[in-house]
Amino acid sequence: MSTLTLRQPPGAGAGRLLDALPAGLDGAGLWRALGSEDLLAPVYRDRDPRHGIDPVALGTLLTELDRNCSLGSTLAVTVPLATCLPLLGSGTGRAAPALAKALRGQCVVALAATDETAGCDLASLGTELTVDDDGLYLSGTKRWITNATTCDAALVLARHRPGPHFTNFTWVLVPADAPGVSAEPADTHLFDGSGTGHLSFDRVRLGHDHVVGGRGRGMSAFAAHIATERLAGALWAVALCERTLRDTAQYLRERREGGGTLWQREGIRQRYASALLRARQHRALTGSLTHAVAARRDSAAAATLKASAAATVEEVLDVCAHLQGAHGFRTGGPQALRAQAALFGIGGGTTEVVLSIMADAAPEALAGDRP
Repeated sequence: MSTLTLRQPPGAGAGRLLDALPAGLDGAGLWRALGSEDLLAPVYRDRDPRHGIDPVALGTLLTELDRNCSLGSTLAVTVPLATCLPLLGSGTGRAAPALAKALRGQCVVALAATDETAGCDLASLGTELTVDDDGLYLSGTKRWITNATTCDAALVLARHRPGPHFTNFTWVLVPADAPGVSAEPADTHLFDGSGTGHLSFDRVRLGHDHVVGGRGRGMSAFAAHIATERLAGALWAVALCERTLRDTAQYLRERREGGGTLWQREGIRQRYASALLRARQHRALTGSLTHAVAARRDSAAAATLKASAAATVEEVLDVCAHLQGAHGFRTGGPQALRAQAALFGIGGGTTEVVLSIMADAAPEALAGDRP
């Protein structure tokens, strides 16, 4: 396996962090490689997930991963970085050593929140945690979980009593090899390298020290960290769209048509420019709201970024796929990316959900109380 090496970012801005990546790694292998080279801890302030994300470092890493890796492998790194490790940082017991191992790349952790029946409606999830004096029993199924088939452990959101109240839910850290845990790959050819699949728990026996963040604090902990995941998605969307626009411009300048190139056709240039404008607007919005999300976990700001990322990725990839014609169907091209990038409008809350959050916060936003 080749060695990951650091190089200085060009100028004062965030530049390329990675000089080389091992070839052919899936997301789990990529996580282990990054951890072994100490490239995960610097994403957090003071190298500590409990202190929050360093958005510049995260954006730089995501840009490099997007440039070098498949969308699925990048996804497999982004989810634990943005959500799993901060959640582990809120816990004691088994969480503390798992966090230390994860930062070193020795433990891949899957975020198992979406349920078999409830999907993203977490308050209706059916995965159950039975608590007694001797320990815990976990039963249920989680679907469409990143790293499900490749993880060493899963952070599982379960209910410990009936009803939708936010205090009825708890995170537990579940070893992937515990008796009663099974994983199967999802029936999709998309997200190669992400280990996406379904996790089932059949009365999995756990100790009380497997609870992460305290019993009854599952929803509040998730709400505190979902903003970071949405910021990560917005930063990734910036990198993905700008990379695709660069590739498309190069193709148009090289593709011969008549006595010149496609780039010389004004209609093509204007359609390209419209996508570029959308990408630049998203970059500007992300820059203006990053502090609110990273420092204050502003839920409305995070929802705004999530909605913008979904709309921007959809528009930019649609235009680039069309402008590249048959060339766009190549492996890793914008047509394949477009299908996978629909995830930006689903994962971490659907676009409709985050737009509702934005609507609720509209009076404050329009009054200038929000950045």
